[in-house]
Amino acid sequence: MKAKKLTTLAALSATGLGIIVLQAAQLKGVFMLLSFFLLSVWATAHKKNIKTRLHADNLASTGRNAGQVFANGGVAGFTAILAIIDPLHTDIYLIMMAASLASALADTLSSELGMVYGRRFYNIITFNKEANGLDGVVSLEGLLIGTVGACIIGLIYSGFQKTGLIVIFAGILGNLSDSVLGATLERKHKIGNNTVNFLNTLFAALVAMVMYLI
Repeated sequence: MKAKKLTTLAALSATGLGIIVLQAAQLKGVFMLLSFFLLSVWATAHKKNIKTRLHADNLASTGRNAGQVFANGGVAGFTAILAIIDPLHTDIYLIMMAASLASALADTLSSELGMVYGRRFYNIITFNKEANGLDGVVSLEGLLIGTVGACIIGLIYSGFQKTGLIVIFAGILGNLSDSVLGATLERKHKIGNNTVNFLNTLFAALVAMVMYLI
């Protein structure tokens, strides 16, 4: 039997997030959100047998839960709400929303596909070679794939305009921050994966805000 992609509560959470994003950013926002969700689901399922040899928790037969939806989409939802209630600053909130989704997609593609297609794996902090699948371990292939993910969201947001490039750059930095957090706090069991995912999307949103304002 195929595993569910989302638990019931997660599906309700994702639906609520989609409604808020639609209200704030119309179809473009929903397109970014759907791109993240569909590509993430595909990447997670892609060659899952290889990944489960590295991490048993990749089986996750019950599907993504509401906590994971919030970890990846919470910043997008919060900035969408700000865009609705503070229309004078909508441009700032929407670029933050896009950057958070760019980081979320970059991180998911980088980790899920990097485990499969990476050739050499390094600790993001020490640059020492380490085992594939450990927290904070990256590969060149994975980082490049993650960059493609950030580019997808940036191009949806505003093509090759300055704001689109800001989203791409912020998404890439957010993805790198995820690995740094993984190699430090997560590996020491001070924070969990959901917290890491939330923080990397928040970091990307803040980077985009600062770049947009300056």
